Amino acid sequence: QLVESGGGLVQAGDSLRLSCAASGRTFSRYAIGWFRQAPGKEREFVAAISTRRVTDYADSVKGRFTIARDDFKNTAYLQMNSLKREDTALYYCAAGTIDRDPSAYDYWGQGTQVTVSS
Repeated sequence: QLVESGGGLVQAGDSLRLSCAASGRTFSRYAIGWFRQAPGKEREFVAAISTRRVTDYADSVKGRFTIARDDFKNTAYLQMNSLKREDTALYYCAAGTIDRDPSAYDYWGQGTQVTVSS
Protein backbone atom coordinates (compact mmCIF):
# COMPACT_ATOMS: atom_id res chain seq x y z
CA GLN A 1 0.00 0.00 0.00
CA LEU A 2 1.21 3.48 -0.91
CA VAL A 3 -0.01 6.65 0.80
CA GLU A 4 0.84 10.10 -0.51
CA SER A 5 0.86 13.24 1.61
CA GLY A 6 2.13 16.79 1.52
CA GLY A 7 -0.08 18.32 -1.09
CA GLY A 8 -1.80 21.64 -0.62
CA LEU A 9 -2.60 25.08 -1.94
CA VAL A 10 0.42 27.28 -2.58
CA GLN A 11 1.33 30.34 -4.60
CA ALA A 12 3.43 30.34 -7.73
CA GLY A 13 7.10 30.24 -6.81
CA ASP A 14 6.53 28.37 -3.56
CA SER A 15 7.77 24.90 -2.68
CA LEU A 16 6.16 21.69 -1.49
CA ARG A 17 7.50 18.30 -0.54
CA LEU A 18 5.34 15.29 -1.26
CA SER A 19 5.84 12.04 0.59
CA CYS A 20 4.95 8.51 -0.44
CA ALA A 21 4.87 6.07 2.46
CA ALA A 22 4.80 2.35 1.74
CA SER A 23 3.75 -0.53 3.91
CA GLY A 24 5.43 -3.92 3.74
CA ARG A 25 9.02 -5.07 3.57
CA THR A 26 9.66 -4.94 -0.15
CA PHE A 27 9.82 -1.19 -0.75
CA SER A 28 13.51 -1.28 -1.57
CA ARG A 29 12.90 -3.76 -4.40
CA TYR A 30 10.76 -1.35 -6.41
CA ALA A 31 11.40 1.71 -8.46
CA ILE A 32 9.18 4.61 -7.43
CA GLY A 33 7.50 6.91 -9.86
CA TRP A 34 5.55 10.12 -9.44
CA PHE A 35 2.78 10.92 -11.88
CA ARG A 36 0.21 13.67 -12.03
CA GLN A 37 -3.16 14.19 -13.58
CA ALA A 38 -4.87 17.51 -14.13
CA PRO A 39 -8.63 17.75 -14.78
CA GLY A 40 -9.45 16.75 -18.34
CA LYS A 41 -5.91 15.57 -19.03
CA GLU A 42 -4.20 12.21 -19.14
CA ARG A 43 -1.95 11.02 -16.34
CA GLU A 44 1.60 12.14 -17.07
CA PHE A 45 5.01 11.13 -15.87
CA VAL A 46 6.77 13.49 -13.48
CA ALA A 47 9.80 11.70 -12.03
CA ALA A 48 11.11 8.28 -11.11
CA ILE A 49 13.89 6.77 -9.05
CA SER A 50 15.26 3.27 -9.44
CA THR A 51 16.32 0.88 -6.71
CA ARG A 52 19.87 2.09 -7.31
CA ARG A 53 18.77 5.73 -7.14
CA VAL A 54 19.04 6.43 -10.81
CA THR A 55 16.60 9.25 -11.47
CA ASP A 56 14.57 10.42 -14.43
CA TYR A 57 12.53 13.60 -14.81
CA ALA A 58 10.03 14.98 -17.23
CA ASP A 59 11.39 17.97 -19.10
CA SER A 60 8.67 20.16 -17.61
CA VAL A 61 9.98 19.66 -14.06
CA LYS A 62 13.70 19.13 -14.62
CA GLY A 63 15.71 21.51 -12.49
CA ARG A 64 12.73 22.32 -10.25
CA PHE A 65 11.71 18.94 -8.82
CA THR A 66 13.87 16.39 -7.02
CA ILE A 67 12.91 12.80 -6.32
CA ALA A 68 14.48 10.87 -3.46
CA ARG A 69 13.90 7.72 -1.45
CA ASP A 70 14.69 6.49 2.03
CA ASP A 71 14.49 2.71 2.05
CA PHE A 72 14.92 2.56 5.83
CA LYS A 73 11.75 4.60 6.22
CA ASN A 74 9.95 2.96 3.27
CA THR A 75 9.28 6.45 1.98
CA ALA A 76 9.86 8.33 -1.25
CA TYR A 77 9.79 12.08 -1.67
CA LEU A 78 9.19 14.63 -4.36
CA GLN A 79 10.63 18.04 -3.56
CA MET A 80 8.93 20.62 -5.76
CA ASN A 81 10.44 24.09 -6.01
CA SER A 82 9.51 27.12 -8.08
CA LEU A 83 5.99 25.81 -8.53
CA LYS A 84 3.95 27.04 -11.47
CA ARG A 85 0.22 27.14 -12.10
CA GLU A 86 0.64 24.38 -14.65
CA ASP A 87 1.92 22.08 -11.89
CA THR A 88 -1.59 21.99 -10.48
CA ALA A 89 -2.75 18.37 -10.49
CA LEU A 90 -3.46 15.29 -8.45
CA TYR A 91 -0.09 13.70 -7.76
CA TYR A 92 0.29 9.94 -7.47
CA CYS A 93 3.19 7.79 -6.44
CA ALA A 94 3.61 4.30 -7.82
CA ALA A 95 5.90 1.31 -7.27
CA GLY A 96 7.14 -0.94 -10.01
CA THR A 97 9.75 -0.91 -12.72
CA ILE A 98 11.36 2.41 -13.51
CA ASP A 99 9.66 3.74 -16.60
CA ARG A 100 7.77 6.74 -17.90
CA ASP A 101 4.83 4.50 -18.82
CA PRO A 102 2.30 4.15 -15.99
CA SER A 103 1.62 0.54 -16.98
CA ALA A 104 5.09 -0.42 -15.72
CA TYR A 105 3.98 0.22 -12.16
CA ASP A 106 2.17 -2.37 -10.07
CA TYR A 107 1.05 -0.38 -7.05
CA TRP A 108 -0.48 3.08 -6.79
CA GLY A 109 -1.42 5.47 -4.06
CA GLN A 110 -4.66 7.40 -3.87
CA GLY A 111 -3.11 10.73 -4.80
CA THR A 112 -2.53 14.08 -3.13
CA GLN A 113 -3.78 17.35 -4.58
CA VAL A 114 -1.38 20.15 -5.43
CA THR A 115 -2.90 23.48 -6.37
CA VAL A 116 -0.75 26.42 -7.40
CA SER A 117 -2.31 29.85 -7.58
CA SER A 118 -0.82 32.84 -9.36
